Amino acid sequence: MSSDSASAGTAPSRNKRAALYSPLYKQIKRLLLEGLRRGDWKPGAAIPSELELASRFQVSQGTVRKAIDELAAENLLVRRQGKGTYVATHLEPRSQYRFLRLLADDGQVPAAQSRFIECRRMRAPAEIAARLGLKASAGVVFIRRLLRFATAPVVLDDIWLPARLFRGLNFERLAAYTGPLYGLFESEFGVPMTRADERLRAVAADERSAELLQVPAGSPLLLVERVSYTYGDRPVEVRRGLCVTREHYYHNVLA
Repeated sequence: MSSDSASAGTAPSRNKRAALYSPLYKQIKRLLLEGLRRGDWKPGAAIPSELELASRFQVSQGTVRKAIDELAAENLLVRRQGKGTYVATHLEPRSQYRFLRLLADDGQVPAAQSRFIECRRMRAPAEIAARLGLKASAGVVFIRRLLRFATAPVVLDDIWLPARLFRGLNFERLAAYTGPLYGLFESEFGVPMTRADERLRAVAADERSAELLQVPAGSPLLLVERVSYTYGDRPVEVRRGLCVTREHYYHNVLA
């Protein structure tokens, strides 16, 4: 078998490869993703070296490198010069606010403080169940929290999570936690958020949101509706954030 052929039991067969018309590095990427989904390597942990993976899958080191390059570009893996390659984690300081796109007017990433208002189990509204790929009226955990930047409340989040993935998540547990929320999800519940899809629109503050965000009722707010996904593009969070943009703006980079 050549060095660029995948071995039986560790990579797809030649017949399967022919059927899929998939380059070899894409197959290795799929195998690495399967390992991440199974929890072979936890968030923050190092994965085997390129040489070890090349030997395991019986492919060239260059093939493995190309697969890892794509996973790194998708923010699933992180290369550290001279140290190796690690599974991305929201507990890393540079990744804690990867999904938070609000910047202060001076361009700085604001330090956020969470205040949890509510956490309870409920039956999923139809729209939420559909977005999470759940059966109608499946159980979800509903969280409402307020994010403060400095001393001002800036974001009011409503969050829905599949209850079966977040057993034991309650208000007391949230209130006692001081790190990033996505860090809690991945470290204590084994659910890393790997990507998100967002929709934005302008809305007016109703009386409840105006009171919590300390703005007049009817004030303009930015509504950010997010669906977050874990490995395998499985939706695991629906989030609706109402944002005050008097001193902040939503920043995104289009490539």
